[in-house]
Amino acid sequence: MAILIVDDSAEMRRIIRGVLERAGHTDVITAASAAEAFKVLGIPRVTKSARHVELILMDVLMPDLDGISACGRIKGEERFQDTPVLMVTATAEEASLRDAFAAGASDYLQKPFKPLVLQARVEHALRLARETERRKQREEELLAMREELESANEALRRLADQDGLTGIGNRRSFEHSLDREWRRARRSKRPLSLIMADIDHFKYYNDTYGHPAGDECLKSVAAAFEQSLRRGGDRAFRYGGEEFAILLADTDLEGAVSVAEGLRSAVAALGMRHEASPVAPTVTVSVGVAAVYPARGGPDQALVDAADQALYRAKEEGRDALRYAAPAVAA
Repeated sequence: MAILIVDDSAEMRRIIRGVLERAGHTDVITAASAAEAFKVLGIPRVTKSARHVELILMDVLMPDLDGISACGRIKGEERFQDTPVLMVTATAEEASLRDAFAAGASDYLQKPFKPLVLQARVEHALRLARETERRKQREEELLAMREELESANEALRRLADQDGLTGIGNRRSFEHSLDREWRRARRSKRPLSLIMADIDHFKYYNDTYGHPAGDECLKSVAAAFEQSLRRGGDRAFRYGGEEFAILLADTDLEGAVSVAEGLRSAVAALGMRHEASPVAPTVTVSVGVAAVYPARGGPDQALVDAADQALYRAKEEGRDALRYAAPAVAA
């Protein structure tokens, strides 16, 4: 990238440029005023001819707009915030230098100067600028690596919480979600409901159609459950084998029973043949429902037990049925 010299003196521009070129800097641009420098840099509007320079040598005393004000304007542009500005001044007054550094200058050079001093200040500024650029690139690389790692970890967490066959949450995910929703319901004093569902006579299904067909049956039922849940916070989980758990936040017993009926209807609508079932010629589910208003630390196993007992009654009383815990669980 280029080095930009900004000075209203043509002689001073020639001297500085000569020193820089003899030091091996071949891309040197000059500007006779702040306005000319802004045009070179593409301020305020970036043009095709705008340059992104590596270093700016700015004269302090210039007509129209002085070098300190011009430095502040340049450093106000985000793309030049890390570009070093070396102020070239005929005086080293403390107030002037303080203003220059406040405007964003990184160093100064007092006139008259020796070529060796100019070269040393320029090389020092360029080393710092390049080191800053390398550090920024490294930070960006580290940030990208961290984001990739976080993304990979999140994917692993999702896999750890996902049932490998059906794609819905697994038992581990259910337990974590129950704990989280229990605490949230306790804080908000809102109800929490649980539905336990079991595919009727699933062993007969596997014996009749084979385990691959049984796996497809489980996936279809899981998908039907997920599609039937209309609220984003409601979730279905594979609790184990052919048993599923559906967690409903901010839902009382009446609402949970309505959702459970919808789940049964969704499975029935699949119309999957189950010739070996003594209940119906197609796949059906039995469902147990329980609800609670959490009032203390938990989650309380009573909610799971109540829903499971209701499911047991549904199966004992003929299957393809819904039963709920009455009265609702209190904890």
